[in-house]
Amino acid sequence: MNTRQFLRDWSLPIAMIGGVAMYLLYVNIPLFDGTHRLAAEFIGVVQPLLIFLMLFVTFCKVRYNELKPCRWHFILLAFQLFALAGIALFIAGFRSISPAVKVLLEAAMLCLLCPTATAAAVITAKLGGSAASLITYTMLINVSVAVVAPLFITLSHPVAGVSFLSSFLLIMGKVFPLLLFPLLCAELLRKFAPRLHNMFVTSGRNLPFYLWLVALSLAIAMTARAIAHTDISWVVMMGIAVVSLVCCLAQFAIGRAVAARYGERITGGQALGQKNTVFAIWFAYTFLTPVTAIAGGFYSLWHNIVNTRQLYKHNHKK
Repeated sequence: MNTRQFLRDWSLPIAMIGGVAMYLLYVNIPLFDGTHRLAAEFIGVVQPLLIFLMLFVTFCKVRYNELKPCRWHFILLAFQLFALAGIALFIAGFRSISPAVKVLLEAAMLCLLCPTATAAAVITAKLGGSAASLITYTMLINVSVAVVAPLFITLSHPVAGVSFLSSFLLIMGKVFPLLLFPLLCAELLRKFAPRLHNMFVTSGRNLPFYLWLVALSLAIAMTARAIAHTDISWVVMMGIAVVSLVCCLAQFAIGRAVAARYGERITGGQALGQKNTVFAIWFAYTFLTPVTAIAGGFYSLWHNIVNTRQLYKHNHKK
């Protein structure tokens, strides 16, 4: 196997290992001791910028009129929303459950309600799926989560002073600018600067994937930081890891099975299985028990391992 093929096959694990190594190296160099807060703020700015650029280049290749909902979108939406409702109502109905069990249930709820990753369109296109169909589902699930999540979160984990309207606006403000602004910019570029737009379409074929690798390294570095600074027991942490793994594998399988009936097996698997784990971590800190944020970090690890396997199979398919 030559170097180029090796990098194609194992680019995601390399990015993840690089993220962990980057974090460990950074925190163990005394020279950087006073810069940790600044580094966290810098990553908080760079990550949305990378996601914007990924989506912008992807949207340049997708026309607005191609974003049409289809039946499997609504089946997967129903699965996510009913799963969220079921766990939330169970927690609300059994207030006497132990704190450890509640953390595991909230971790599962977080993994199930979390909307599709904004970068999922990049991986979907790389695997030969429909980026337009994936983007359509991403928009639908983000709106649905913003509307439905506050209703059930107030039942399972009420937060003093946080109303339905404020929760709704918080969630919409977190996820929607990163979806709509790149789409708007791509459409404006298509209309007013077609030559420049064409350049992004023809020359930027792999650019979103390379940007995703950088964003992935940063996300894994932040996950390593969260795990290193948590004070929960290893038993609970391993429980969260197992719960997030089960949720990840189940959602990839269900997404593929449902969408396969409509000829979009790859797209369905990514739509339901690949999650916006940055949103999951933020949601856990804002609305749930903060330790459940680790579920987002573990889920990021699992869905990228699944993506690595898929990319390897796709690259070697004759």
